[in-house]
Amino acid sequence: MAFPRHLLSWLAAVVLLAQCQAKTVTYDFNVTWVTANPDGLADREVVGINGQWPLPVIEVDKGDQLVVNMYNGLGDKSASIHFHGMYQNTTTDMDGPAMVTQCPVPPGSSMTYNFTVNQNGTYWYHCHTEYCYPDGYRQALIVHDNSSWFADEYDDDLTITMTDWYHELTEEIAPTFITVDNPTGAEPIPDSFLFNDTLNTKIPVEPGKTYLLRLINIGAFVAQYFYIEDHTMRIVEIDGIYTDAAEADILYISAAQRYSVLVTMKNSTEKNYAIVTVADSVLLDIIPSDLTLNQTNWLEYNSSASFPQAVMTVSDCSDLNPYDDMNLVPNDRMPLLENPDVSLDLTVTMQVLDNGADYAFLNDISYTKPKVPTLYTVMSAGSLATDATVYGDYTHSVVLDEGQVVEIILNNGDTGTHPFHLHGHAFQMIDRFPSYGEHFYDYADGDPVTYNAANHSAFPAYPPRRDTFVLPPQGYFVIRFKADNPGVWFFHCHIDWHLSQGLAMVFIEAPLAIQERVTIPQQHYDVCEAAGVAYEGNAAGNTEDYTDLSGQNKQIAWLPGGFTARGIVALVFSCVSAFLGMGMIAFYGLSDIKKGAQAPTTRREEMREHED
Repeated sequence: MAFPRHLLSWLAAVVLLAQCQAKTVTYDFNVTWVTANPDGLADREVVGINGQWPLPVIEVDKGDQLVVNMYNGLGDKSASIHFHGMYQNTTTDMDGPAMVTQCPVPPGSSMTYNFTVNQNGTYWYHCHTEYCYPDGYRQALIVHDNSSWFADEYDDDLTITMTDWYHELTEEIAPTFITVDNPTGAEPIPDSFLFNDTLNTKIPVEPGKTYLLRLINIGAFVAQYFYIEDHTMRIVEIDGIYTDAAEADILYISAAQRYSVLVTMKNSTEKNYAIVTVADSVLLDIIPSDLTLNQTNWLEYNSSASFPQAVMTVSDCSDLNPYDDMNLVPNDRMPLLENPDVSLDLTVTMQVLDNGADYAFLNDISYTKPKVPTLYTVMSAGSLATDATVYGDYTHSVVLDEGQVVEIILNNGDTGTHPFHLHGHAFQMIDRFPSYGEHFYDYADGDPVTYNAANHSAFPAYPPRRDTFVLPPQGYFVIRFKADNPGVWFFHCHIDWHLSQGLAMVFIEAPLAIQERVTIPQQHYDVCEAAGVAYEGNAAGNTEDYTDLSGQNKQIAWLPGGFTARGIVALVFSCVSAFLGMGMIAFYGLSDIKKGAQAPTTRREEMREHED
């Protein structure tokens, strides 16, 4: 059917107007160490930008070109930036995870991230190079959109971040985590929990006005419950996807998840109201007596009125019944993706390997980074890029054809929750068991419940979509997405400790299309040279025979066959005893040498001592 000429002219004018309104937004980031004490309990070094911390909020309008020039001035730590939730259409090379779509940026090097923001909503940015963002390298990224269905329903918008916080650098915590001394894999316990990177925050509001609150969990580990005393929230967005309005009293926000909610203020200024965040204590193996799990901040109606602490007793949060995000309906009414072309049945497990430490697995593969970033293997492999072999045995890479409907069935063989994030896409959430609420943790002490394709409730006609979804303890979820965005996309647990244990896999989506449509800037290859990382070849760095994986990085070997649980424990404690014994010998043998000398406590102090 031919379009009328006047209609074509109108459409062209609309496109031209949109292009004229779009702008380039540029940020120059000099990433350095600074000192901060956000909870008032301990000074510590954090990753700052341009000498400041907290970091700047990135703000753009839908359609803008975002340019971030990052210089790594840390001196002793590599870095990168992942723009969490950005789909990066045609710019998978700007996605940010080191050894997936780029090389780690070493100290003294720069990398420019440059892409068009053709989406809307609430996002965040963070470092994606090993243990990195828990040291403070994370902040909100807001995409403003005056055309949203609820744009006329609020007077102002406010961004709220929540996070767990550690007093030690992650480089000091990490060696105590994946180790024979921690065979259960108990995650490091945070020292506090922050609200907008501080405590006791007062948010001034005006009576009768409606505010859009953008809620972001930028933590590395712990999910948090969120509510406002005597106020009702109306959910209108999750992870950048607009939803039909849904009333909620309490939200459960895992690491990396976002909600936007409309909250209408009262018409009185007699009192101020508590904003309450409660850490999900079930995730913690132990709860230190000095760890405050619930925090009170306030909607400030009247600066002269009192600011009372919220009255609540936190035990295991079982009395908190949050809104179930499976009940949300996307406002665009995108229908259920039917008849998946690819169905992946995966199981999460945590297992002790031959070194006595605990690791994480998807179908017995613990993600182990390749010697060449996976995207660079795509770009250099020619026609072999469609062969999953070239990406290595331990990256758990899956090659997808463009346009395929992909289903991921994720069963949880572990007793903990896992918020899984997919880069490059928002996926449909079509099933989860158990649901949020009073029974969410009931299955942690029983046998795992796995998904049965022949016996499940009806899938929603318009499934909710988001990019981070919580996998219940010993339960399952089912998600679907369409492979309509050629690129290399990480799928991983967003508890940073679990990612470091290997809880991840990679999707290589339409690799030949990537070769045709993506151009990697020379500067990115220069970063690889500066970092001493190869940017051609298969996962083993082999450029002669891409199917030869000799020398590839491998996961730690399995325990020898026949080991029982008792045998594993015996092995672990034997190793511990051996290390303690050697440590005592070394201690007494070197005591005379150490006498009178104080060793630096961190690599950073050592470097500064050398500079002095």
